[in-house]
Order: sequence, then structure tokens, then C-alpha cells
Amino acid sequence: MQDMREKIERAAFGRTGHLSSRVIFGGTAVWGEDRDAADRILEMLLRYGVNHIDTSVTYGNSEKHIGRWMKEHRDQFFLATKIDARTHAEARLELERSLRDLNAGHVDLLQMHELVRESEVDLFFSAAGAVKVLDEARARNLTRYTGVTSHGFEAPRILRRCIEEYDFDSVLLPFNYHLSTHPQYRPDFDALVEACATRGIAIQTIKAIARGPWGDLPRTSSVWYRPLERPEDIDKTVRFVLSFPDLFLCSAGDGTLLAHTLEAAARFQSLGGPEATEMEKLSRDRRLTVPDQKGWPRLWDKPT
Repeated sequence: MQDMREKIERAAFGRTGHLSSRVIFGGTAVWGEDRDAADRILEMLLRYGVNHIDTSVTYGNSEKHIGRWMKEHRDQFFLATKIDARTHAEARLELERSLRDLNAGHVDLLQMHELVRESEVDLFFSAAGAVKVLDEARARNLTRYTGVTSHGFEAPRILRRCIEEYDFDSVLLPFNYHLSTHPQYRPDFDALVEACATRGIAIQTIKAIARGPWGDLPRTSSVWYRPLERPEDIDKTVRFVLSFPDLFLCSAGDGTLLAHTLEAAARFQSLGGPEATEMEKLSRDRRLTVPDQKGWPRLWDKPT
């Protein structure tokens, strides 16, 4: 089998200086997989030279699968996870669990998971908030860097506030062709990119291959939103995101679609991004939209 590991471009992950593959493995892809399926995914990452993994304490058995990999391959990966709790006491327990499941004495990047409302940001930064765990983890050498993630239309604004209040090393939020044309989202996203650039903050993106909501359609993928599934469509959308040099792309939570994403990233080295007319046609033909009007399950049935 052809060795692909030099084909996926690497870039400095913000001011950390780590040369990360521009496609970051999204650990949701092994959420419900058995051991054999998870190990086949690891082989794929090694073959394509993916050297950055992103997971979370909330991703089912993802951390346990990745923890098995780390026993042998820890020095080959920049390892990132996320804590989901908003309070200090709960977040400490989550961090302990993550380190145990990951078989890691430390992670390279510890992130706060999906802050999606101003009230959550208030709690996170409060006297009893989970932000203290980030400080403690750094002081105890349990993480080298810290990050924050968000979802939904307000993500760029939420993250702007977060990086003003804390010296994060990375952010993570949605970005794809449809959002790049959205009259509200794109200006806010561009403002965040500019703010991150001045601080050397790495920008990770998700939902590159999102097509829209499932609605009443039968679910043919494990991803919570309806993804693009044709290889030629994934190729265009992945290369579109990678055409923005400041962005990293986190792969979607479906192991069956991972190979298409990695192959598209490998092709980006020689092809570059797609033409604007190609993306316009794809958007029309596939009726690209946002996964849900409120953007993310954590926002469902709750005030925004």
C-alpha cells in the first residue's frame, strides 16, 4: 500500500510551534466502534501522517480506544482532549478520568468543551468555574496548552469573548462553504480569525462536510448532522477549508468517511482549493445548509 504520510500538509499549530497535520483526527469517529474497527482507523492515521488527535471526555469509549493506541504511539501524536463540566469540582474529576482512560501522564492540549451561551461563559470564568482546572493542569504539567470550543451561529462571538478573558492557545468552531457565505456568521468568523492571528492562537474547524439536518431522512451515518457522503463532494469541501491557510480541519465523527477526508487533504497538496464555481454548484446541487436552525444539540429546546 502506498505510504501517504508525507502528503498531508503540516503547519505550526499557532504559537505552540507544533507542526500539526492540517487534518486533525476527530475522536468521535471511534465513539461506538469495537476494538478492531478502532485499530483500523489508527492504521489509517499513521498511513496518512495524521499526527494530531482531538477527543473528549464525553465521546463514549473514544478516550479508551485512543488510550490503547497511546501505549505504543504516544510520541507520534499531539494529544488533545476536552472537559465538559462548567464547575471546578466536576471538571477536576473529568480531567482525572480522561488522563486515566488515555493512558497519559499529560495531554498536549486541554480544552473547554462547547461553550455556547453567555451564561455558560459566565459560569466557566466564575469563582467556582472550570477555568481553574486549566490553571491547575498547567501548574501540575498535566497539559502544555489550553483551548476552548464552541458551536452554533454565536460561536465566533463567544470565542472572541473567551480569548479576551483568558490566554487560550487554540479555539475550535464550525466552518464550511455554507457558513463562509452566511451574512451573519462570516463577518464574525473573520473578526475571530484576525483576533487569533494577532495572538498566535490556533484555529480548528469542524463540520467541513456538513450537508444539513437529517430531518425525516433515514440516518446513513453516525454523525449527528447529515454529512456529504460522495467522495467527490467531500474532496471539494475539505479542500475548500484547507484553502484558508490559518485553519485546521477536524475530521467528522464517522470512520467510514475518514478515508475520503484524508485523501482529499492529501490531494490538496497538488490541487489546492476548488474553484468558486465548483463550490457554488455543489451548494446548489446538494442544498447545503446548517445542520439545525439552532446549530448544535446542546442548544435544542433551550433559550439562546
